[in-house]
Amino acid sequence: MRAQTMRSPANPPRMTPAPGFRTVALIIASAMFMEQLDGTILATALPSMAESFDVSPLHMSVALTSYMLSLAVFIPASGAIADRYGSRNVFRSAILLFTIGSILCGLSGNLPLLVLSRLLQGMGGAMMVPVGRLVLLRSVPKSELVSAMSWLLVPALIGPVIGPPLGGFIVTWASWRWIFYINVPIGIAGMWLATKYVPDVRIAERQRFDRVGFVLSGISLSCLVFGLEMASRGGTAGSGSAGLILGGLTVGAVYVWHSKRVANPILDLSLMRFTTFRLSVIAGSLTRITAGSVPFLLPLMMQIGFGFSAAHSGVVTFVSALGAMLMKATAAPVLRKWGFRATLVWNGVLSMVCVALCAAFRPDWPLWTIYTVLLLSGFFQSLQFSAYNTVAYADVPSERFSSATSFYTTFQQLMLSLGICVAAAALHVSVTWNGHEHAQLPDFSVAFIVVTLVSLIAAPVCLLLPRNAGAEMSGHRER
Repeated sequence: MRAQTMRSPANPPRMTPAPGFRTVALIIASAMFMEQLDGTILATALPSMAESFDVSPLHMSVALTSYMLSLAVFIPASGAIADRYGSRNVFRSAILLFTIGSILCGLSGNLPLLVLSRLLQGMGGAMMVPVGRLVLLRSVPKSELVSAMSWLLVPALIGPVIGPPLGGFIVTWASWRWIFYINVPIGIAGMWLATKYVPDVRIAERQRFDRVGFVLSGISLSCLVFGLEMASRGGTAGSGSAGLILGGLTVGAVYVWHSKRVANPILDLSLMRFTTFRLSVIAGSLTRITAGSVPFLLPLMMQIGFGFSAAHSGVVTFVSALGAMLMKATAAPVLRKWGFRATLVWNGVLSMVCVALCAAFRPDWPLWTIYTVLLLSGFFQSLQFSAYNTVAYADVPSERFSSATSFYTTFQQLMLSLGICVAAAALHVSVTWNGHEHAQLPDFSVAFIVVTLVSLIAAPVCLLLPRNAGAEMSGHRER
């Protein structure tokens, strides 16, 4: 497939639809699914891995944080690298890196080797998600983008939900090493399909790579992500996180100063001048705090509060993935009828009501009522993120899609990490306040209410969107 070159901003490129955009969307979504599945499966297998390496389970958290660290460093550079070397080449190479990292993880005989392999995996993961989204933005006309984003989002949402039960099954009936080996056939298929179907789009005029910005953003984001992860543990780890977070904010301020003095910053803050992009980043960040917290809180509540096994709690939480899949066929007609503004406001409230209802879950509830709440929650949250991920690019010129994608994906990762931190902090405060030795059901209820209140702030932010925001994408027309 011949590469499509992007013209200079003075003569912007014409958007031409790639044949079979659903095929492209599903290929990209499969890569995202592989990445999301890997992370959630790993969390289930950490005790078994610790036993295999003869280390404390507490030390195994470095296997998670090393991956997050790699994501924080390399996500901002993904757009610039895709522009320089071609989106298909970078996407295919990202899958290859992730697959090689998975093989090395499975072969690791000790914890240091596992950490190095996870860093390599993170480099691949950092490129797969934003570059995959960039491919979709550049190969699909705006009128089809809502449908394409719906196809893209569903597999990525299923990964975190089926990860825990699948991880429990693998650890119980096979070796933990198969958690990484199952990525190999998916990766090989992904590289072959990317070569055959994914278009290769790049900027014709090479831009200078912002090396100083890359270093500053990498230091700032890695300190913030690592600090937030440490804060989520509480105790002595929480005290050390304050220094990391403060350091991350300080270096981040230096980066802001630097970004105003270079032509092509690695994270382009000037994108916040576009109304739809700015409001999508702000409101989407608030909503993602809840999205990051629910996969952390719900399985814990089911196992600690309800006494469910890991497998049983995984089956219950899987219902939300069914809701996400139902959304795929609904997003386009909903947005066509109501538009982005009304949908993001009212659907956002409905999704948060469903999350708040999780605070009322008790063991004596009939399972069908819990299933219903989780099904609706998965549906409304999936629709919400599909709308956010689409309207963000409504006013962004096509030649700036790469920098917009890097910026947007960086904030996504940071807010999902913050969601775990907020949930863990709320849980810890409630346990301490109530004098409980361990977390109990009322403590989980408090945590669910806290993250819900944070994300409800997104509704008035969405009211600031123009009534005709993203009309070209949704097909909505004001009466």
